Amino acid sequence: MKGSNFVGYARRNLCRPFLLSRPQHNGLATAAATAPERQCGARQSDSFTMNIFRGQFETAQIFPYPDVLNDEQHQTLAELIPPMEKFFEEVNNPAKNDADCKIEEDTMSGLWDLGAFGLQVPVEHGGLGLSNSQYARLTEVVGAHDLGVGIALGAHQSIGFKGILLFGTPKQRAHYLPRVTSGEFAAFCLTEPSSGSDAGSIQSRAVLSPDGKHYILNGSKIWISNGGIAEIMTVFAQTPIEKDGKTVNKVTAFIVERSFGGVTSGPPEHKMGIRCSNTAEVYFEDVRIPIENVLGGVGEGFKVAMNILNNGRFGMAATLSGTQRVAIRQAAEHAATRTQFGKRLADFTSIQEKLARMAMLQYVTESMAYLISGTMDAGKQEYHLEAAISKVFASDSAWYVVDEAIQILGGMGFMTSTGLERVLRDLRIFRIFEGTNDILRLFVALTGIQFAGSHLQELQRAFKNPTANLGLIFSEAGRRATRAVGLHRSPDIDEHIAPELRPVARNLARCVVTLGMVVESCLRQYGRGIVDEQQLLNRLAGAAIDATSSVAVLSRSTRAVRMGLPSAAHELRITEAWVEEASNRMASLSDLLAPRTLVHHSRLTTIGKDIITSGGQISRTPLDTRASKTL
Repeated sequence: MKGSNFVGYARRNLCRPFLLSRPQHNGLATAAATAPERQCGARQSDSFTMNIFRGQFETAQIFPYPDVLNDEQHQTLAELIPPMEKFFEEVNNPAKNDADCKIEEDTMSGLWDLGAFGLQVPVEHGGLGLSNSQYARLTEVVGAHDLGVGIALGAHQSIGFKGILLFGTPKQRAHYLPRVTSGEFAAFCLTEPSSGSDAGSIQSRAVLSPDGKHYILNGSKIWISNGGIAEIMTVFAQTPIEKDGKTVNKVTAFIVERSFGGVTSGPPEHKMGIRCSNTAEVYFEDVRIPIENVLGGVGEGFKVAMNILNNGRFGMAATLSGTQRVAIRQAAEHAATRTQFGKRLADFTSIQEKLARMAMLQYVTESMAYLISGTMDAGKQEYHLEAAISKVFASDSAWYVVDEAIQILGGMGFMTSTGLERVLRDLRIFRIFEGTNDILRLFVALTGIQFAGSHLQELQRAFKNPTANLGLIFSEAGRRATRAVGLHRSPDIDEHIAPELRPVARNLARCVVTLGMVVESCLRQYGRGIVDEQQLLNRLAGAAIDATSSVAVLSRSTRAVRMGLPSAAHELRITEAWVEEASNRMASLSDLLAPRTLVHHSRLTTIGKDIITSGGQISRTPLDTRASKTL
């Protein structure tokens, strides 16, 4: 999304000084996910991340770490994982896929035979009927071997036909799901030249035919994964609808078949990475779509798109945790065998620290992935912020881990033979698609601020009639007094967390209180103008990421201790190190509104404006004396 569109969206939808309205049909697009309707009230949220913006450390969503698979589901995984791993080791050739810019036919047909294109489709419709956690485990296998193939699989089922799974009528599901599990590719068609993260600017348009039996679709989409090979597509277009006696445009989702006619594709795009996945423009010219193929209701396309993206983000974290795991293994094996200056690389403390940090990032990524998938499998609805955070964290971490693995391997890592340079190229897109990390950070911050603002608004109303609201006023007063003297602590932290981890957990809880106080200060200082303070928003999002990632590993490592896992001591060390570092970063939030911080932000903004005005770097090389004199 372009910055001006984002800011304009947020400003238009500010309801009151302390309340940001939830996204409806304009803006945020690939960045956001639609939250439950009840989110807007000043209530307690089921989401851990939402509550920390009020300074509350709520444990219900996080503890205990989910264990949602029954014996039959565990057995299913035990039967699926070995053949999947064997297939990727013996049949799939990632280097050849990359060089040829397409997936080999034997690989593609083998994946269909394995059922890899219908992992979550119900068994009655031809799929494997896997839960979210089972799906995550298999995508981790794919991520460990070939991200290009992973994109082809994910574009097909994680977003391509996911809308049919989530919003399809029984008739739509019965008609299309057997097809997408038996050889017909699916694609998700949202992005246009003028609408990346900003779905409100979609130009594709569908109008009802005179006989009322079809929608006539015209428009185009760009950068569509599987766009050149998909037969079944989820397409988003503006449709005119009547509202309050006026005709307005709202986005509608449609199930479109290439066989309808009028659907064509451009040539495959040439890309930096994930070269074997098909990416192409798709054009729609007078495509006749039966009205029965409206997905999720006319004018409800934004909600459909956001729920599809939100529902699929956890899979990205699981996939990239597999990628990181393999890179760490390569780096560790090299460090253990490579000798320099009479010592193994593994004996240098700088290499040990690199590997430690890589291991921490992989552990956190994996912990969040399965925490979210378990939350979804348990039937909980509020995980949109956690899912967004997992995507941001996983894609940033995977880039760092693979880059460091190349560094440890040195010149060998730079060679194509190790495969790491291909993985690094493949990874770059993950920080961009399905919501750029920049937009997702703003989404996390603004959604959390909205939730905190609704609570302040409720307090404002309560003080207008204090007699009728004594309970709320006194409970809030007690909470504030407690945290003011540093006594605040979530009462059930000790109950849920292993004894070894309680000191770092208590410190984290204090940092969460600080976050809530800073959010309130930001709202009081900036009001509606907070949407323009994107540097502050990024800092708040960073704190939310630190807190959410920390509780994920606290929960998982506690589970390891209580189950007596052989890795428990190692997991405890990772958790202590990560939570301590995250808490230290969060502690600096108290300076967020300090004059020196604001001056620094202003200085950076001015530098950026100068660069834009000048069309690039202003300063000249020191040897260009004539240019220097001119300046």
